[in-house]
Amino acid sequence: MAETPQAPAKLRLDKWLWHARFFKTRGLSAKQVSGGHVRVNSQKALKPAYSVTAGDVLTFAQGDQIRVIRVLGLGTRRGPAPEAQALYEDLTPPREERAPEPARTGPRPTKKDRRDLTAFKEGLEDEN
Repeated sequence: MAETPQAPAKLRLDKWLWHARFFKTRGLSAKQVSGGHVRVNSQKALKPAYSVTAGDVLTFAQGDQIRVIRVLGLGTRRGPAPEAQALYEDLTPPREERAPEPARTGPRPTKKDRRDLTAFKEGLEDEN
């Protein structure tokens, strides 16, 4: 007779970040925490073994975005994405959309155009 595993009351911070699929490996999540890049309830967590519980708010960088996450559950395993997304509530404010870069006007310069430009710039340097 198999017992269903119960979610613990507390879980290591690095393990929770890995369970919730914010980092690909547990080692990467531990590195983020020990590097001082993760805050729990606005206080820096410097040890990967820092305990998190449901209701804690985590702040950390992921890529070029600052994530703000409220822990809803602790989980017992690193499961599929829908199971991982049930472990947290994303409080991250929506990102501002960047304006697209203007399209280039005209064709790209040819090799001859670049040589002519270089010769022109070198001619200006010689005069100074």
